[in-house]
Parts: sequence; structure tokens; C-alpha cells
Amino acid sequence: MFSALEGSTDVECEVPMSDPEIRTQSASGESGVLEYVLSCHCCYDVLVNPTTLTCGHSFCRHCLALWWESSHRTECPECREPWHGFPKVTILLRDAVEKLHGADVRRRCEEIQSNVSISRSLLAFQRFGDEQSNQKSVSGRAGSFCSGVFLTLSCIMVMLLMYRWSSGGMYNDNLVSKPINRWTVDDVTLWMEQLGSWTSQYRETFLQEQVNGRLLNLLGDEELLSAPFLMENPSHRRALLQDLYRVQNLGVKPPRDLWEYKAANEGKFVFLVYALKDSPRLTFLLLYLFDYEGSFLPLIHTCCPTHSEQNDLTEWVWPSWWQWAWLVVKWLVMPYQLMAEFAFDWLSVHYWTSRIVIVNAVLLSLQEGYAVWSSWRRGELRMLPHRVFAYVWRMGIHSIIFLFLWRLLPQCVWNGLFYWGFYCSPAFNTHAIVKQLLRHTPTHQA
Repeated sequence: MFSALEGSTDVECEVPMSDPEIRTQSASGESGVLEYVLSCHCCYDVLVNPTTLTCGHSFCRHCLALWWESSHRTECPECREPWHGFPKVTILLRDAVEKLHGADVRRRCEEIQSNVSISRSLLAFQRFGDEQSNQKSVSGRAGSFCSGVFLTLSCIMVMLLMYRWSSGGMYNDNLVSKPINRWTVDDVTLWMEQLGSWTSQYRETFLQEQVNGRLLNLLGDEELLSAPFLMENPSHRRALLQDLYRVQNLGVKPPRDLWEYKAANEGKFVFLVYALKDSPRLTFLLLYLFDYEGSFLPLIHTCCPTHSEQNDLTEWVWPSWWQWAWLVVKWLVMPYQLMAEFAFDWLSVHYWTSRIVIVNAVLLSLQEGYAVWSSWRRGELRMLPHRVFAYVWRMGIHSIIFLFLWRLLPQCVWNGLFYWGFYCSPAFNTHAIVKQLLRHTPTHQA
């Protein structure tokens, strides 16, 4: 055992010793490193009341107060990363600095106390921290209260909408999913009523002749003009036959309003409600690639119309270059305005629903504008390509999960998610904007 000890190095045997001379030599050997580590990167002197920010950099507290007072920013003076909360003195680092550089710390403390401007800046900085803490506690309590109110109102709204949907209040026919060959007499009568009030004068005739879907397929211009129908008005015959040709081409009645479109496209409609809210640009691109005639073509003709725009969806033609250019500008800069314009076109059909969509589009535009402004203010726009790629990847994963769960969950669950996302989004978006305003409202003007 003694031979093993004798074979060990002298440094290893002398490290545990507590001789003051050896400690002094060790400290003098590392003085350059310690001075660099324990120095403030603002004044390049030994740290006094070192304050560490969320980014990890430490500064003298009075240097940080002077920086905050001159720049009016809650950012790191070195890396410009915003700090969160109110920075406090790092006690462990302060004790280490006072232990190693006690004389320098005392000297600097005396200089700071004798400087009136520095003392005033420290006092203002501390008041800012106190106001921020009070505001955070008040906004936290207000936010919790508002969240509870919004959650309660949203649950009540969803339950009422679910009850109305289950009782047949939203749409009371299934013609959008029922083939025309299986239409009953009542189905034909309902289809005629939806063409307009002018069909009421022919309703009794169709009922007496027991015209069902199969007989309706056999009707033409001559049959409608002759007995027993005696439809002498040529515009009436043209309107009825034109809609009949659409039904025959599609096999079912084409959707005429929002609820019929939802009944015919359950999965796609729920997907569009959430996708348009979270990623409108990518969703419009998917509609162009995979649902051009059904969704994208009506969108571009509604939001970017021409002077000679036609009202018949089946007669819409390829958009002009001016329509494409105007759509691309709106798609890049104001994608939520496209949603608002499309909803405004349906204002006469869906009074309250269209208004809810318009309000939600305005709120989402404000949120997106604030996010862009905040990123530009923090100098984070250079990370935009990386964030776009990550966002597209996340949306793709969510889409795959949606497609996987679509057939597994019952329809009532998807209806609840639809009404929740469609009608409750404005309330939560308003709450999010209020929280952002409360969080970033300046509470001190130096």
C-alpha cells in the first residue's frame, strides 16, 4: 500500500492540502480565467449583484438597469434574446464573486452608491419589475376568469348546436347524398321547393302524378309543356331542366348552402374548418391541387370576380390572368380576407354564420400581423424558412392522424368538433388577443 502511495504523483498528494500559499499560487494561476468568467460584458469589470437572464448571460444589475432605461427593451444586451419575467440577482454567483474579488466588489459598490443617476436607474428598474409582477398576477386572475367564462359559454353553445343538429334544424333533407333514382315523391317535391317560390304552382300536379326520381329522369321540355304539367312559362321549364341536368350529372342534388355541403362532405368539411383556421395558405393550395372544380373554382370567382361574372357554378370557366394575380396577392398577404369575402357572399343565406366567419377572419388576421411584427422586432425573420418547413411537417402529421381517426370515432364526435371549431373560435381568438395586449402593454415610460 505504501509503495502505491509513493508511486503516485506529487500533484495528486498536494491537492487536498490547505496551505494558504498553495491556494494563493493556484488562484494566481487561474486569475485570468476567473476574471473573464466573473466579469460583466457591459462594463468589463468584476460583476456586482450579478443578474442572469433567461439566455444564460450575466451582467451587473446596474448595467442591466442602465441598458433597459436607455433602450426601452427587455432584451439581452449581448445576444438580443428577450428575457421572460423579471430577472433577479443570482445569489450563488454573487457569493462566489464576493469570495474571490471582495475588495473590487466593495470598491465598485461604493462608486455605485455615490452615483445618483445609477441609483435612480436601479430604482426605476425595480419599480418596473414590481409593476410587471402585479400586472402578471392581475392578468393571470383575469385570464383565468375569462377562460372559465369562454369555456362555459362555448360548451353551452356547442350543446345547443348539437341539439339543433340532432333535431334536424340545420338541414332537413338528405338529397345531397341520396341518388336521384331512389328519390320518393316527397323528395321530388322538396327539391322543387328549393328551386324557388315559383314552383308552388306546379306542386299539386307533381303530387297527383306521383312523380318520383325515376319519373323525374324521364321528363324533358316537351313533357313539361304538355299535359298534365302544362308548364307554359319557358323560363320555368329552363330553370327546372337546368337543375335536373346537374342532378343527373352528379347523381345527387348539388349542395346549395353550407349545411348541405357539410352533409355531402362530412370529413372534408371538418378538416377545412380547422385547416383554414390554422394554415390558410397551405389549405388553399391543397384545394387547388385536389378539389379544383368543387371548392377552388367557386372561391376564386367569388373573391376575385370579373365584371361579367356568371352566377351558374357549372358555367364558370378558367379564371383570367387578372383573377390569378389578384388571388396570389391575397393568398400571400391576406389569406384570411379570402375567407371573409367568401363568407360575405353567402351573407343572405347564412346570416349569423357568415358574420361569425368574418369576425373570426379579422381576429386571425390581427394575430398573424402581431406575430409577424413581433418576429421582426426580435430579429427572428431569418428563422422563417425553418419555421415554415416545421409547420408544414406538423400539418402533414395532423392530417394523417385525422384520416386515421376519421372512421374510428363516431359521427357525433366529429359534429361536436365541427361546431366547437366553427362557432367557438372567435371567443378563444379574442381571449388570446386580449392576453397578448395585456402581456405586452408598456407599464413604464423612462
